[in-house]
Parts: sequence; C-alpha cells; structure tokens
Amino acid sequence: MSETMSYLSAREAAAELGVSLPTLYAYVSRGLVRSEPDGEGRAKRYRAEDVRSLRARRAPPAESAAASANAFAWGAPVLDSAITLIGADGPVYRGVPASDLAAHASLEHVALLLWDAGGGDPFSAPILDDPVVERVIADLKDATCIDRAAAIMGMAGARDEGVHSRAREGRAIAGARIIRLLTHAVAPQAPHGLAAHRAIASAWSPSHPQAENLVRRALVLMADHELNASTFATRVAASAGANLYDCVAAGLATLKGNRHGGAALRALRLVQNFQQRDPIAEAREKAALGESFPGFGHPLYGDGDPRGGNLLAALDQAGADHRLTRIGPAAVLAATGERPNIDYANAVLAVHLGWPEGAPLALFAVARSAGWIAHAIEQSSRREIIRPRARYTGPAPKG
Repeated sequence: MSETMSYLSAREAAAELGVSLPTLYAYVSRGLVRSEPDGEGRAKRYRAEDVRSLRARRAPPAESAAASANAFAWGAPVLDSAITLIGADGPVYRGVPASDLAAHASLEHVALLLWDAGGGDPFSAPILDDPVVERVIADLKDATCIDRAAAIMGMAGARDEGVHSRAREGRAIAGARIIRLLTHAVAPQAPHGLAAHRAIASAWSPSHPQAENLVRRALVLMADHELNASTFATRVAASAGANLYDCVAAGLATLKGNRHGGAALRALRLVQNFQQRDPIAEAREKAALGESFPGFGHPLYGDGDPRGGNLLAALDQAGADHRLTRIGPAAVLAATGERPNIDYANAVLAVHLGWPEGAPLALFAVARSAGWIAHAIEQSSRREIIRPRARYTGPAPKG
C-alpha cells in the first residue's frame, strides 16, 4: 500500500510547513509526521497527508478558516474511512490496488472486500424476487436506466425483510441484493441473478467476445473513489439512519446531477466527435476556442487518472478504434496537457461495444453501488449524524 501513498522529500515537506530541516526532523521525532526510507539510501520520504494536516493545525486563524471553507471542494479530509485510499496509482480498496483487482476480480468480489464482509458469500443468498418490483421495472421500460433504478430503490427496501439488519452478514446480504437489483433494473432483458458483468454484457453486447471481460474491468475500476459527491450523500443518508436501499437511492439522485454523472454524457459526446471528425483537428479547434475537454484531467491525479489509462489500455488491446484510444488522447494531451480520466475511458467502452447513450452512466451506477454500500455500512456503525456547521455570511441581524 505504501507505493500508492503521496510522499514529499525532506525539502518539500519543510517548504510546505515553512520550517527548517532540523525543525522538520523534530516533528518526526515527536510523531507528528511519519517518514520511511526512500529506496536503498539513507534519504527518507515524508507522508504528505501528515505534513498538510500539521500545516492546517499550525495555520493562523484566517488561513485555517479559509481551509475549512474549502474542505468540501477537493479540500482537506472531512472524515475518517478505512475503505479506499486515493494514491498516485489510483484507488486502493482496503489495502489492495484497484489496478491489480481489475486484472481478474469481479464487482461482487470487490464488493465483499469493500464491505469487509468476512466469510460466506452473500451473493449466493436468494435475490429479491418481488412481483411488485418486477412490475415497476416493466412499467418503466421507457425511462432512463438511472431513473428506473432510482424509482425502485425505496420500494424494494420496503419489501426486503432483512433491510434493517445490523449484523455483518445481514448487511452484506442486503448489499448483494441491491447490486443484483440495480443490475436487473438497468439491464432487465438479462437473466436475473447473473454476475453484474455477465448480465450487462449479455443485455447490451450479446455477440461481442470480449464484452464480459471489458465490462468486468470497468466495474472494478469504478467501484469506489473515496468521498465524491454521490458517496458523501450516501454517507449523510446513512448517518441519519436510512436503510441501505435508501442510501443507494440518495447516491443515485446525486449521481443524476449534471456536475457529477452528467460528465459521462459530455465525455460520450467528445468520443463521438472524435469518431466523426479528425480527432487532432477537433482537439486543436476546441483548445483554440478555450473549450474544455470532458473526460480529461482530474483534480486528484496530477499525472493522469490511472483508472482511465488502465481501461483504455485494455480497450486498445481489444481492438477498439485507435482514434479513440490513442490519437484523440494524444491530441488533447498535446493541446492541453491533460490526460483521459475514467469518464472518457467509460465512454470509449460504450462506443466500442455499441451501447445505448445512457449506458456509461448506468454502468457507473452499478459499479459505484458497491462503494456506496460500503460507505453506508461504515457510517451507520458510528451512530452519529453528519451535521456540519455553516459560516453565516448574510446581513447582520437588525435591532
């Protein structure tokens, strides 16, 4: 896990803290900043999270207030979690790099890891096979995948007798049912109860020989990503005592926002443009006009989103259009310095497999449900409500 941590050299750490090297070493000796050997030499490296946490504590009141105000916008950590670490090489699920799991694991396997489910296989328990839920899915056949999935969550939760279980095994069984139900909601034409990657591939790409493996990889890479907007909404719902189905409904509702899940559709539009036009000319024109490139760049990855690179490499090997896997990304990199993220790679996957327009967002929702459930379980175990305070900036009271 240490290889995915963010580290600073001694000089970088001292510069961030505004102190001398001897003072930095004093902080280390007092346990305020953790260090470890950097390779085989005598040099050491220092954990960036410790340095920044110490800097925040030592900051003057005005600077501390500014940092607090920005904590919810790619800012400082706002709560502790043992689920996912965001490192330079991508997410790490409870100590296991997602990039390693993407080579062989299924979403169900990753879910058990994220949930810290222990022994047994909750996915072997009976699925929620309810005629009322099935009728709603059928009635909403013309709705978008996300709307259909969101509509049935609350209803399904009310019909699952084990939804309020506080036992580790009971929560895992409810989580497994949710993933199965979400998969069935977005791909109702597939046999109910299949593993997620098999159900989705059979519904949307029945004749593509590599669809199952590509879908499996994408699901694993998108299973969790720490506290993005939909995951935080899920945790807030869990902290208020909502059941797992309602927590996932909160995640789905947030995902529908155009600043979150809307990125999937915008990235798909860019991929389609690269298909229809010369991607080099398209990139140069958009850059010259000052337009953004949906699906490129990521605030947490200065050197590019490893998840996007991982999936694009697999797509390239599977014979996807080189204009999408190589030429387009290279043109955007040359024009802007930005690399493709997972939204772009997910859109290329959808185009390569000939999926309907709403498929990238639906695939993301099925994948991320594993993480939402993990965060809901972790949050609900704390028995405390997430209730941040607001810094009032309105007019002063009269009188």
